[in-house]
Amino acid sequence: MTQHIQQASGLSNNKDPTVIFEDNAACVAQTKEGYIKSDRTKHIPPKFFSYTEELERNKQIKIQYIRSRGELVLDKRSQKQGSSKRGSQSTQQTMEGLLHPIRLKHLLHLTDFCRPAKTNFRFAKSRPFCTVRCSSSAAAVVPGGRNRRPSSSPTSTSDREAIRSIRIKKVQDLRSKGLDPYAYKWERTHTANQLQEIYRDLENGDESTGESDNVSIAGRIVARRAFGKLAFLTLRDDSGTIQVLLSVDFVFYSYIVASVLFMILRNLEKMSVHLIEKQSFKQYLPVTLLGSSQLLMLYCEKERLLSDQFELLKALVDIGDILGARGSIKRTEKGELSVCVTSFSILTKSLLPLPDKYHGLTDVDKRYRQRYVDMIANPEVADVFRKRAKIISEIRKTVESAGFIEVETPVLQGAAGGAEARPFITYHNSLGQDLYLRIATELHLKRMLVGGFERVYEIGRIFRNEGLSTRHNPEFTTIEMYEAYSDYESMMNMAEDIITRCALAVNGKLALDYQGKEISLERPWRRETMHNLVQEATRIDFNEFGNDLNTAKRVVLETLDICRDNQIKSSIEACSSVGHMLNEVFELVVEPLLVQPTFVLDYPLEVSPLAKPHRRYAGLTERFELFVCGREMANAFSELTDPLDQRERLEEQVRQHEKKKSALVSDKKEDKSKKVNDDEAYDVTLDEDFVTALEYGMPPASGLGLGIDRLVMLLTNSASIRDVIAFPVLKTTPQH
Repeated sequence: MTQHIQQASGLSNNKDPTVIFEDNAACVAQTKEGYIKSDRTKHIPPKFFSYTEELERNKQIKIQYIRSRGELVLDKRSQKQGSSKRGSQSTQQTMEGLLHPIRLKHLLHLTDFCRPAKTNFRFAKSRPFCTVRCSSSAAAVVPGGRNRRPSSSPTSTSDREAIRSIRIKKVQDLRSKGLDPYAYKWERTHTANQLQEIYRDLENGDESTGESDNVSIAGRIVARRAFGKLAFLTLRDDSGTIQVLLSVDFVFYSYIVASVLFMILRNLEKMSVHLIEKQSFKQYLPVTLLGSSQLLMLYCEKERLLSDQFELLKALVDIGDILGARGSIKRTEKGELSVCVTSFSILTKSLLPLPDKYHGLTDVDKRYRQRYVDMIANPEVADVFRKRAKIISEIRKTVESAGFIEVETPVLQGAAGGAEARPFITYHNSLGQDLYLRIATELHLKRMLVGGFERVYEIGRIFRNEGLSTRHNPEFTTIEMYEAYSDYESMMNMAEDIITRCALAVNGKLALDYQGKEISLERPWRRETMHNLVQEATRIDFNEFGNDLNTAKRVVLETLDICRDNQIKSSIEACSSVGHMLNEVFELVVEPLLVQPTFVLDYPLEVSPLAKPHRRYAGLTERFELFVCGREMANAFSELTDPLDQRERLEEQVRQHEKKKSALVSDKKEDKSKKVNDDEAYDVTLDEDFVTALEYGMPPASGLGLGIDRLVMLLTNSASIRDVIAFPVLKTTPQH
């Protein structure tokens, strides 16, 4: 028969085919070119076997390829009455027998699942179904055949409580076995990333079994499969992914391969099949899940584990638990670095289930409220906070390399100064007085300059009792720094240094894509005065108005045609000076246009009470703000050191605020349905101690304040400030 195949197919003698099936009617052989039937003497077209309608002709065993899900379903059905005895015996013999070991990739090629080079398998065995799932990125032995919900599917409140009760029982079972489900310590020798680096030269198929290669790892279980002699876990630490896998007898795979091939051949010619070779051997099945550049596979053979540990793993270990494992290092034939586990320990038993790994944690409010779950379900969220830490570290390196030293100033203050914002107020019982959470660090840092320090900075939290938005959070982080004997030109250079170095540290480049906008941080950045930017955008020259406020209001309202917008009209009419109006028009019209990094110079004196008067232009100050993507990133000026001028400006600021507050209260009395703007209805006091410090003499200096949260938003492409604050302020709900 073999010779017949060879002659019919035109094969040379040095290309002997391997006979797979043979009986009196036909013979099937495998060659390098494909599969050959003796009666047709031609290769079987691989795509033929993916046709469901052809395969469904066999009523004894149905095979169906579902292309959308990548599943091959074998449905073993009972023998119908009237079936031939020969067919029944042949089927039974095939199902219970073992096939000559054909590589799984050949099976995939034969049934046209996908390209052999990208073959990965997911097998499942159950009664009465046997399901074979295949994909290009994952392979695992999983229970199949039942219409059951995945272990990570969303759970209702009742399901959640049921799972919690079951896991509490498991905690009790662990303790009854003398095991502590909440360990005190675990000696970990390596992370996933470290092992990848150390064993990068280990050849495929090699295993390092020396004493120095016995490693100890730990992580949270994010995937779990266990049945029979096979189980594997996927562990994640903060550097990558680690997997645990038990070996399985290859007879199971042979059984599936034999079943599939048998049905294919039966559908072709109704031919009987006799298996000519029986082999059984163990084989590791490499598995790749949760694709990661730091993927580390972890093998766990039952024979290598301590007594009863395998049964313990199957019965009491769940997704979400934190596990420690020890073992040796191996690289699989496919090149995956692995750890062959000899022992493991449950370090922390979780009581609540993790979110659905397919859909993730998508409820935005829940993501912010339970950020710890958000970081487990969405690893990219944790990456944002790693980048945030790197950005803050790079800021410190940059400013300290320039000779600045870090200092700490009070969070609780007797007067809220340094900015114009509504403060949070608390009460100190022992002192019997109100205290304010700081709205800026500026005034105390300037006191440090008076005390003799020349370069100081502070990275700290600021608190402002104001509204919430994608750009504003009541609690945020800034860096403020002050340098003696310099002016605001120096701080422009410092701002460029800080931001460009941070961008290179976290992204490795100065070209950014922020929410669909291309941003270039290449230096130098644009520097332009507020007057010129407003004139460019509106064609209004504020220098022509002098101090004529009424003319300025009329021209602005007519030119911008904003009379229909009552809110904007009210903002313009409420301006108390031409300088205030210039700043208001800039914020309304120009700010959104400043996409590329731009320093806006020379702000009006009226809106800059702590800045030095401009040395050349009356009515202006030596102040700049940095804008990127229409958002303020930094604020700086040449610091005002004249104590008399400073007192006058602060007193004027208090008067203007009280005037605005009185107007709001008056409007409320006239129209009771009108709401008072709570952001304006607060008291402002003069910080007498700060003015006293200036009277002792502060050297000429410049200062810079930079919003770290907004910088992190820019460099991580985050749309909302809440995305870069681990635990943002949220409204309390009845459930919380």
